[in-house]
Amino acid sequence: MDLTATVWTLLPPIIAIALALITKEVYSSLLIGILTGALLYSGFNPLHALETTFEVMGGKLGGNINICIFLVLLGILVSLVTKSGASRAYGEWAVKSIKSRRGASFATSFLGCFIFVDDYFNCLTVGTVMRPVTDKYRISRAKLAYIIDATAAPVCIIAPISSWAAAVTSSLPESSGIDGFSLFMQTIPFNLYALLTLGFLAFLIASDFDFGPMAKYQKRHEQDDLAHIEETHVVAGAGKVGDLIIPIATLIVLCIAGMLYTGGILDGVGVVDAFANCDSSTALVLGSFTTLIVTFLLYIPRKILTFGQFCEAFTEGFRSMVPAIMILTLAWTLSGVCSGDYLNIGGYVSSVVGGDSVVTMLMPAIFFVVALGLAFATGTSWGTFGILIPIIVAVFADTMSPMLVQTVAACLAGAVCGDHVSPISDTTILASAGAQCNHIEHVSTQMPYALLIAAICFVGYLVGGLTGSGYLALATGVVLLVITACVLTAKNKKKA
Repeated sequence: MDLTATVWTLLPPIIAIALALITKEVYSSLLIGILTGALLYSGFNPLHALETTFEVMGGKLGGNINICIFLVLLGILVSLVTKSGASRAYGEWAVKSIKSRRGASFATSFLGCFIFVDDYFNCLTVGTVMRPVTDKYRISRAKLAYIIDATAAPVCIIAPISSWAAAVTSSLPESSGIDGFSLFMQTIPFNLYALLTLGFLAFLIASDFDFGPMAKYQKRHEQDDLAHIEETHVVAGAGKVGDLIIPIATLIVLCIAGMLYTGGILDGVGVVDAFANCDSSTALVLGSFTTLIVTFLLYIPRKILTFGQFCEAFTEGFRSMVPAIMILTLAWTLSGVCSGDYLNIGGYVSSVVGGDSVVTMLMPAIFFVVALGLAFATGTSWGTFGILIPIIVAVFADTMSPMLVQTVAACLAGAVCGDHVSPISDTTILASAGAQCNHIEHVSTQMPYALLIAAICFVGYLVGGLTGSGYLALATGVVLLVITACVLTAKNKKKA
């Protein structure tokens, strides 16, 4: 019995999502969803189902191997910068240079925005570097953890040169005919959660204001003695501030250059067309590998690290990226099993909702909520948009329409929001670790801030869907954020 392009094709992603929500474990949930799809496709022949599973997985890994290589190279670079002692040197410089509490908070958020290539890199580096500075100005560890978390995933998801951009780009079905990097670039202005979170963070820092559990924790922190807080000292080299800045700046510049190169800039193509037609995964690999060479030449001759320590970073970096590569591999495989070459979920979904204008208008808000819930339950953004983006593309029949762009943006925003508030998210856990903050205190103090922005985003996506304009969604979000800031400021003045 042929089950392709029928209602049964919805079963694999539904099973994966349901199991993820129930078990809060993404690996097994994705794998069971994959096997379910393979069984449906093979007519419930177990041997054929296994063959199909590994055929799809092998094809997906082969087609996206550059993404995996980039993640490994990035993990190695993170390990090298940490080992070099450059992070520690930057922190010591910041302690001497920053003169106020607002300055310490803004410096922390600026460093978080600057390290936009990867959220793991961001959390670990910003926490290590800025913790002595924020302690000096009695900024609570919970507030530090929030600043780290708010400038990790929300910044990475709107940065074209990041591991997140590569993951989003690779989530599109190969048969879609849509350029993943071009789609990602178009979603940036409509990623309301990322943009509004950064705006809200700037307001909180500028006004030196907190509310809810964060305010109570901050007040208690100001009254407590910091002497009891344990510090974790990492054995590191004699790196300077430049040993942190140069590798990061080099990575950014070389990845941009790689995009221009793969887009045909040397063949006379214009800059805009070069970016539009570039091979982003190849560019990221070229840029990150060349950065490692630059880092080697920067560290080894000056004896910042020994050759042995440099080589140790390779295994450590690879190990740190294994969870991300596992999630991507399984998400790619589920997408492949559901693609037009196998179950053809797109054919069914587009036939059901393609002509319903009311459902189409609600798509941004619906996918924002679904992505938020799934990412919250599983603790992973990558697995979330790896599951949902192929479904969105199928709904809009592989057409690069404004509503497709807005819905994908809403999915990415919801995934980041769910990741932001999830107590089992790796980014949330790393933010707590980087700030050396009690994890539950970080989650409980951060959640009201994140959910407030999420509510504003939901209204924005409703407006955007009903009007068909992502810019009206953004305008609605900005207006509501300004109103919220004014109300919070007024309440704070009354209490004072």
